[in-house]
Amino acid sequence: MRNFKITIQYEGTRYQGWQRQDATGNTIQGKLEAILAKMTGLDFVQVDGSGRTDAGVHALGQVANFKIDTKLSAAEVMDYINHYLPEDIGVTAIQEMPERFHSRLNAKKKIYRYRIWNARIPCVFARRYVYELPETLDLDAMIKAAASLVGTHDYKAFTSNKKSRKSTIRTIDAILIDREGSEVVITYSGDGFLYHMVRILTGTLIEVGLGQRTPASVKTLFEKDATRDLSGALVPAKGLCLVEVRYGSEN
Repeated sequence: MRNFKITIQYEGTRYQGWQRQDATGNTIQGKLEAILAKMTGLDFVQVDGSGRTDAGVHALGQVANFKIDTKLSAAEVMDYINHYLPEDIGVTAIQEMPERFHSRLNAKKKIYRYRIWNARIPCVFARRYVYELPETLDLDAMIKAAASLVGTHDYKAFTSNKKSRKSTIRTIDAILIDREGSEVVITYSGDGFLYHMVRILTGTLIEVGLGQRTPASVKTLFEKDATRDLSGALVPAKGLCLVEVRYGSEN
């Protein structure tokens, strides 16, 4: 069996997220698996992603891998997949990897970007990719709050998943906040993110920017008794994009 690593771009607007679902074939993973099953003549080919993006979330650099027995070259495999993919999903790179490579287990860092259209005029042409927020944001206050969110912490107050028994400790090494004209861009870099974590972090920072909470108050969200209801709102999925997944030098 040959192990292929692929990089995928997709506009998540009309999809029910990355993960395959029994109730619908309208997921990114489901689309890829169906095409690979058709190519190989098998009933099922499993595609493992670096992580699950929610319904409506976009990706510039999602990474996945799959194992198949084929005589096609890597380039021919990529051409076949792209031929059958819908126009809002595309494989941009492919590479044959060692058998033990796994897109999720070997990932070292993920970079997400959240875009906020911070103006009263509508954002017509990018409306599918930004959260439109007309109220003025205090970026200096947001940057101060972001500094408290960086580091290795227990982010249990920043996830919507209340049932998981897995560790909620993660490391965020950078949160960058920039204004580009009418757009505020927040870039997150870390070793991994919990369910809804980036969108809740963003909602918390927006509340700081609107003066609804102080930058210093963000630190209390890491206390042992902190719960999800104490952190910020869950912002819309459409403003979020998985930009890049990074691996070690051997990957």
